[in-house]
Amino acid sequence: MAKTSNLENHDQEKVAVVMVPLPAQGHLNQLLHLSRLISAYHLPLHYVGTTTHTRQAKIRVQGWDPHSISNIHFHEFSTPSCEIPPPNPQSSTKFPSQLMPSFHATCHLRDPITSLLRELARCNKRVIVIYDSLIAWVLQDAPFIANVECYSFRSISALNIHSLALEFAGKSTEPNLPSIEGCFTQEFSEFSRVQTEFRELVNSGDLYNSCYEIEGLYLDLLAKEKSASHKQWAVGPLNPVIPYDKKDSNKRHKCLEWLDKQEPNSVIFVSFGTTTSLSDNEIEELAIGLEQRQQKFIWVLRDADKGDIFTGDVRKVELPKGYEERVIGRGLIVRDWAPQLEILGHLSTGGFMSHCGWNSCMESISMGVPIIAWPMHSDQPRNAFLVTNVLKIGVVLKDWALREELVTSVMVEECVKRLMDSVEGDKMRERAVELRQSVVDGGGSHKEMDSFITHITR
Repeated sequence: MAKTSNLENHDQEKVAVVMVPLPAQGHLNQLLHLSRLISAYHLPLHYVGTTTHTRQAKIRVQGWDPHSISNIHFHEFSTPSCEIPPPNPQSSTKFPSQLMPSFHATCHLRDPITSLLRELARCNKRVIVIYDSLIAWVLQDAPFIANVECYSFRSISALNIHSLALEFAGKSTEPNLPSIEGCFTQEFSEFSRVQTEFRELVNSGDLYNSCYEIEGLYLDLLAKEKSASHKQWAVGPLNPVIPYDKKDSNKRHKCLEWLDKQEPNSVIFVSFGTTTSLSDNEIEELAIGLEQRQQKFIWVLRDADKGDIFTGDVRKVELPKGYEERVIGRGLIVRDWAPQLEILGHLSTGGFMSHCGWNSCMESISMGVPIIAWPMHSDQPRNAFLVTNVLKIGVVLKDWALREELVTSVMVEECVKRLMDSVEGDKMRERAVELRQSVVDGGGSHKEMDSFITHITR
């Protein structure tokens, strides 16, 4: 992991970095991966959050062991207990409202984080805070600590950020771009508005989990609209980009052993992330479509996360009677936490049916796997647009304009065939592999990360 470059000439031992993630899996994961990259520059790294969510981040991270890096320090703080509602798979909107109590509870992190920053500021030349853009309110005391600088981490695509900025300014966006109608709840929109106000008070620059090979057009547009003093760095992909598989480990997930027995590019991986629960009707139609197509598949079938994943019962999703027996040898149902990065990096995986969360998009792109896009909420419809219309490495299963209509088994069957068994799908796979190679060769974790480290250790 040791990073060697001319950056070693800087007085780095007097610069400390603090990570402040939002307590949702996609956000926790991205900032923990970023911690790994920055720690390679021999800077002390402090990852802060609630006890529950820090534990969640550490046990779910893939591609490396957080306990193996000596200069990453975890600070776990408690917040008052709050009611933790279960996800509602039958809700008319897919947005994960069950996470909102955890988001609101982060206001109680303000005092312990301020205390930590003051302690670090006393013994470091500079303290760099990288905070999720949706948790800016915990840093409202940071401007009063002389040697603290705060940088906003944007956990969504540059396309999303740019198009939202245009809309809020009353300007027109790219043609055919999906509407944000139905993407968020009013409660979340108000929460986000509050964070934006605090972000404007503390922000010294922006970091993106993206790179110019993927989103160069939109990154350039964002840079053009900022003042000369406002800096940005595209430091993605944050996840390890070399396929990682613990083949000699007894901790290896059973699904990887099943994948070992399949032909290259023969398996479709089906997973909708940690913030989506499918309805009973959606599960039935998806199950029938996969069975009728007779394409080999791995399907991660689990409910969305609660605010605390370690407490309470988890809904056991029901499949059609006898389904798992009928698909033995051709399909594998996974009901626990699955190693998504390792599955995508496996040679047998030829496609990914996904909700198009930005974490999943970046992991799929960095592993060279094309996508069947079924967006559910938040930034996902526009991520799906990026994957299918701009990068052309995916097909749309459900158009966002038709989000209230049920995805049928016929739609599933046709989309799987289109991606996995057609000349069009083969070309998408080729483009995905080419894009992956360009990302691996020149991604932001190289020159852009060097630039950011040079800046904070100046």
